[in-house]
Amino acid sequence: MGETTVLVTGGSGFVASHLVRQLLERGYTVHSTVRRLGNSAKVAPLERMQTEFPGRLDLFEADLLTDGSFDAAMRGCRHVFHVASPFLMPEKIKDGRTDVLEPALQGTRNVLASVERTPTVRRVVLTSTVGAIFGDYIDVLGMKDQTLSEEYFNTTSTLENNPYHYAKTVAERAAWDTAARQERWSLVTINPGLVLGPSFTPSSHSGSLFLMNELMNGYFFYGAPGFSFTLVDVRDVATAHINAAENDAASGRYILARPEMISFLEMGRIIRAKHPRRLLIPRHPVPDLAVRVLGPRFGLTQDYIRKHLGIRFPVDNHRSVEELGITYRPAEETVLDHYESWLRARSYSGM
Repeated sequence: MGETTVLVTGGSGFVASHLVRQLLERGYTVHSTVRRLGNSAKVAPLERMQTEFPGRLDLFEADLLTDGSFDAAMRGCRHVFHVASPFLMPEKIKDGRTDVLEPALQGTRNVLASVERTPTVRRVVLTSTVGAIFGDYIDVLGMKDQTLSEEYFNTTSTLENNPYHYAKTVAERAAWDTAARQERWSLVTINPGLVLGPSFTPSSHSGSLFLMNELMNGYFFYGAPGFSFTLVDVRDVATAHINAAENDAASGRYILARPEMISFLEMGRIIRAKHPRRLLIPRHPVPDLAVRVLGPRFGLTQDYIRKHLGIRFPVDNHRSVEELGITYRPAEETVLDHYESWLRARSYSGM
């Protein structure tokens, strides 16, 4: 395995940096791309890994929108982990096509075009999302047994409604189309829920961390609205990527999420149990009626509230357990590690 060289795109990201580290710990030689090698804040954790694993991690500059920019990084690689994809919170998206669709779709096409030009590649593992399975929570209630499973594709999101989920769905479908046209390499996708856990970088702009920032900054100190999330630990997501590459029999899509959802209130209780003096963490629920009345003041549309508030569903994750060998970490460990990582980042930035 020490001779096996692999590529991780977007190596400075939240999931990708954990993936790079686990690959190095397993003895792989890792190539990783970043958008700008000169961005010292983002690249520093990878540079520390270069010091810790001398000669085993090479960094390359590559841009999702530039054709051919992944060729050099991919040379000689057996597995390609395409993790890089821009995430923006809905309120930050000015133009869905330019901001999220084109980078997600064109980035996937450019990486796969490089795969086509690289004869050593045998397996591509693509980081997708549960958002490529459903658009809104209410969609899951129409699935068999009202349970989230891999057999569905998101058909309700559009450039106007939930453009991030739409972009990830279109990109994943394009990857499957490309994979079906050839026989040299195989494709597996990892579809994680809300990814939490410790971060190697003090500032992460991923949507999952942004959402948690609101909880931890006291946005909901008056009480927790009845929203729940499919939850998975970033370390389990990274492990799933590697196991999907190593297991020749792995195929198709794999949901990465614990079997039960977790609510804002449950996250608050987990944090308070360990950090009782954190007064801004919510201890009480907010009645759904109040959320419907007050939600628009906090940027929640009535449409979003109707399709998410109070909706919970079980997650069928048996494929990730049985075929990828994932043992899910307890929610308490994930949430606490995430919170404590967030506290360190705040003190690091002097906040």
